[in-house]
Amino acid sequence: MDANTQLDEQVMAHDWNLFGADMPPEQAAKRDSYRLAFADPEFLSRRETRSIRFQLEMLKPDLELTAQGINNTVVVFGSARFVAPEEAEVLLAAAQAQGDAQAIAVAQRAMATSRYYDAARRFARLVAKFSETQKLEDRLYICTGGGPGIMEAANRGASEEHAPNVGMNITLPHEQSGNRYITPALCFKFHYFALRKMHLMMRARALVVFPGGFGTMDELFEVLTLVQTHKAKGVPIVLFGVDFWSRMLNFDVMIEYGTISPENVKLFHITDDVHEACRIIQAYYQR
Repeated sequence: MDANTQLDEQVMAHDWNLFGADMPPEQAAKRDSYRLAFADPEFLSRRETRSIRFQLEMLKPDLELTAQGINNTVVVFGSARFVAPEEAEVLLAAAQAQGDAQAIAVAQRAMATSRYYDAARRFARLVAKFSETQKLEDRLYICTGGGPGIMEAANRGASEEHAPNVGMNITLPHEQSGNRYITPALCFKFHYFALRKMHLMMRARALVVFPGGFGTMDELFEVLTLVQTHKAKGVPIVLFGVDFWSRMLNFDVMIEYGTISPENVKLFHITDDVHEACRIIQAYYQR
């Protein structure tokens, strides 16, 4: 920490402690006008200060990531609902013990989709191992939305290789806290989807998308649009899960109706092999 940074922190701490120092705590909580602006959560939460909050959500993660040397990421998207194979086995055993047909069907589906959790975990391990062989400035770090499911699997794989990995959480009514495999110093929380999306893409050198729901589709199509329109630099985009993506999205229909050009389907690759996913990313940059 340089002298200027240390001085700034001392000034901030001093000013923060002075907030309400000349009045009892119960009065300080009521007299909003006397609070320092940056120490007044009610003021910072106003509609009129939204632009300030935008700037803060943009700046804080950027400074932290830069300080820790996280310049290149492989972003992994996918369903928050998929569970690990061992968890799926427990669910199935419990459902079978109860004899509940509906619970058994749900557990069997969890077993089937758990292969994607396992694949995301193995893919992240491959990325971490490869990154370890690179120069420090060229290393790749797994980055996810920070939640459960596929996101947890990717963070878990990187963590198992003792590699720093990033999680970018969003405040939602039913989700989510950061999964336990994210590097603690690289676990961020956002209020605004737009700022979170920007940070997910700012350092992205590749995007790997596993089967998912609306959120996954939102992220995928936003990136495809940015690359297609040259608003963002091209990156390798890998869709993992041939059966899912071939049935979920029929790009031939979009070509038939003229809503996209035939060359647009070259923006991404579809595979079922984690090793091939890594080779696609490496080949992109070797070109």
